[in-house]
Amino acid sequence: MHSATAKWYDRRDSVYIEFCVADSKDVKINFEKAKFAFSCLGGTDQVKHENEVDLFEAIDQNESMHKRTDRSVLCCLRKAEPGKSWLRLTKEKAKLTWLSVDFNNWKDWEDDSDEELGNFDRFSEMMNNMGGEDDLPDLDGADDDESADSDDEKMPDLE
Repeated sequence: MHSATAKWYDRRDSVYIEFCVADSKDVKINFEKAKFAFSCLGGTDQVKHENEVDLFEAIDQNESMHKRTDRSVLCCLRKAEPGKSWLRLTKEKAKLTWLSVDFNNWKDWEDDSDEELGNFDRFSEMMNNMGGEDDLPDLDGADDDESADSDDEKMPDLE
């Protein structure tokens, strides 16, 4: 059993954690008020991954959610007290080797306007609109010169 590599970032009303496990199966997530648990099978050899975190602050476990993709599992932990900054993800100050800050998504929101207040709603909408692998368009032959010149499928002139 291994800990899944994860990265996290803080927003005004939620904390986001992305578990970087490709081809995950049997994803189990348990949201509790002060604790969060994640487990799955993943990778080419379907290794068991398991992570458990005593959270820095309380969350609303009924409003928290997750979404699995082919490359990762993204979790949105809804803060019990929106507007309160989390200095770290964990209650303890100990450095976890499997956890890092997602600097690409990190933002100092305390000085921002209220633009981030709707983030949870946008995340919720994104989660509902995200399709699985069956919803992806078929891209085979997209670069073929013959398919671009085909009389059956001409692109409209945009000018």
